[in-house]
Order: sequence, then C-alpha cells, then structure tokens
Amino acid sequence: MRCPNCGNKVSKVVDSRPSEDGTVIRRRRECLSCGRRFTTYERLGESPLIVLKSDGTSEVYHRDKLIRGIYIACAKRHITPEQINNLVDDLEAELRNRNFTEIKSKDLGDMVLKRLKDLDEVAYIRFASVYKDFKNVEEFSNALKGL
Repeated sequence: MRCPNCGNKVSKVVDSRPSEDGTVIRRRRECLSCGRRFTTYERLGESPLIVLKSDGTSEVYHRDKLIRGIYIACAKRHITPEQINNLVDDLEAELRNRNFTEIKSKDLGDMVLKRLKDLDEVAYIRFASVYKDFKNVEEFSNALKGL
C-alpha cells in the first residue's frame, strides 16, 4: 500500500479490525520510510454493480461518487462521516443481499432518500432537489408535504 504522505510502497500493519457486519477490514498502517500512519479498508472483490442511468447509458457504481453526493446534501448538518458511511454500507449490503448486478439510478436514488429521510429531513430535501430535478416550486413543495 502506497503511503499518502511520501509515496513509499512499504508499510507495516499496526492494527486490524473487522467491521460489525464482517464485510470490511480496517487496517492502520505505518509507513516504514516516513513513519506516518494511515488507514486502509479492505473489501471483498465482487463483480461490479452497473447503474442504468435515465438517459439510457450505464456506468459502474462508484461508492465515492455516491458518498460525495450525500456529503453535499448533508453539508452544515449535524451528521458525522461515520453516519454517512454507515448509510452507504447499509445500502450496499441490501444490494448484495438482493444479488443485484444492475440497478436503475432512480432505484438507487430512492434507496438513498429512504435512508436520508430517517437520518435528517433537511439532507433528504437537499438530495431530493438534485436527484428528482424539481422543475418548479410546486414540485419542491409537494416533496416537503411528503415528509
């Protein structure tokens, strides 16, 4: 694993911990060159999930892209990075349990909205406003009434 500080490829594992559901291993590493410590996450390699977009194209699911969108919706809210990671972990576990190889972007967005609604209503509305692409104030108002 390459050190994010100096780029050295040699490090030692200082600590390893499995996640609660056993799907991820968190490793604390120490660079043998500069001594800096950093964290890596090990996940089981699986066949990629394909997201079918509304314009007919498809792309490989990227966890980081989904997390980035959720972080934007949760900006300046009292939501921790751990809560966001748990939300995405839960969503990915559901996808794995259903053995999905493809999912429509609309269905993926609905899964995120369901979880955000329970976590924070403001983040839910922010995510919905981008995801559902509200065309006018009435559509936005109807989303608020749905809470």
